Amino acid sequence: MSQQQRIIVVLPDQLDPNGALFDDVNPATDVVWLCEWPVNQQPRWDHQQRLVLFFSALRHLRDHLLAKGLTVIYHAIDQAPPALSQAPFTDQLAKDLAEICPQHVVVMEPADWQLEQRLHAVLAAAPAAVDWREDRHFMASRNDFKRWAEGRKSLTMEYFYREMRKRYDILMEAGKPVGGEWNFDKDNRAAFGKDGPGALPEHPTFAPDAITLEVIAQVEARFADHPGHAGDFNQPVTPDQASAALDDFIANRLPDFGTFQDAIWTGEPLLFHARLSAALNLRLLDPRVCIDRAVAAWQAGAAPLNAVEGFVRQILGWREFIRGVYWTQMPQYAEHNALGHTAAMPALFWDGQTDMACLADAMSALQRYGYAHHIQRLMVLGLFAQLYGAHPYAFHQWHMAMYLDAHDWVSLPNALGMSQYGDGGIVGTKPYCASGAYIDRMSNACGQCRFNPKQATGEQACPFTTLYWDFLDRHEADLSQNRRMQFQLRNLQRKPAEQREAIRVQANQLREELSVPNKHKV
Repeated sequence: MSQQQRIIVVLPDQLDPNGALFDDVNPATDVVWLCEWPVNQQPRWDHQQRLVLFFSALRHLRDHLLAKGLTVIYHAIDQAPPALSQAPFTDQLAKDLAEICPQHVVVMEPADWQLEQRLHAVLAAAPAAVDWREDRHFMASRNDFKRWAEGRKSLTMEYFYREMRKRYDILMEAGKPVGGEWNFDKDNRAAFGKDGPGALPEHPTFAPDAITLEVIAQVEARFADHPGHAGDFNQPVTPDQASAALDDFIANRLPDFGTFQDAIWTGEPLLFHARLSAALNLRLLDPRVCIDRAVAAWQAGAAPLNAVEGFVRQILGWREFIRGVYWTQMPQYAEHNALGHTAAMPALFWDGQTDMACLADAMSALQRYGYAHHIQRLMVLGLFAQLYGAHPYAFHQWHMAMYLDAHDWVSLPNALGMSQYGDGGIVGTKPYCASGAYIDRMSNACGQCRFNPKQATGEQACPFTTLYWDFLDRHEADLSQNRRMQFQLRNLQRKPAEQREAIRVQANQLREELSVPNKHKV
């Protein structure tokens, strides 16, 4: 390799062929470096379809670059000996840089804090000039968010979201929000009722091509004991496929997305949701395009404002806010455990074996798709882990392993912070805790379950309800300082002492029954 040549390092989630890494790419002199192992920065378990998604999308980018005439150094997982494939891929990068000795290395800021530290160490030791580039995929840079957050006593997504709406002039009219409201969340909490959602539009599927079929076979052979089923994979792995998935959502599900985005119906895990987050987080989709397409649908009268604003808020508000929280709070954020929870994740979070209908349904979907919509994540799976007393970082690790769209920057604030209240209120102002009554109100699961959501003790007591009251009881002193918890705590305090004691006994029995070891390593 000539001393004038550059190596362009593409990380496994930086798969936009039009991203900042390729602004000035020169096929005559540049070499693109890609590596498949490991998907994460420490050895652990992963949903098989998560592995298929990462490896297949990366190989499709490789072939796209080769077709453009670029030279590519590619390290595939099937070419690595088992010991090497469990090492951080920065080790392989360090090895290649030492052998090749390029004059320049081009890298884009990673989304993962730990990876950025490793990259700095590797590149500091390499005899090459380093061109660090900002990731313009996001609409607020790290510095943008840092400036917004500076001096604030608390970080509130709603205020950040309003600033972003004004900055980009999205759903604005004469300096004010269209429809007279910044947020239509109150219109987006409907349940389906006893008749259910009715006929649902089919979600698009993408038949595996030769590359993906090869990856599926390799994952099934090499990661057979990991959760999920690689053979069920049918997700977008290229920008064109991701764009087609967006088109389908805008046309067929966006109109009903807002109203029913919090609803659950057993056997229907996808409903009206977009299921675009995995493609977004790999940079197969541009968030600006998603927003523009949704706003255009509203302008054309093809989707109501509450649905479009809710979709825009998830991308322009929540997604950007969560990334900002991650980068302003790391590395100490990962160590937060405000409630002092210490339990390992119960085995049912891996195998789905439970009599609780709502949990069994959510786990069935997760095993099949590597996906569950936000209410299943927060108010079924996340809620149960919180009430059970799972360590918040263990919940984050489980979330990272099981979801196709999980990355450290988005999972830590959502899983450890919002879901488990591990951060003590940085992301959410109160624990998202509820009894089985919430699930009964938002789904049809309780009617199919042997447990009664109204009962906290006895053979028919709903474990959610038992653990909910026990959660409030265990944390009563700490939560008494939170004004948003006063209503729930007053309800707890109305319970006679003997009833509270009976709930404690039943909750402890539940935890003992659920704390059987599992084979997974997080």
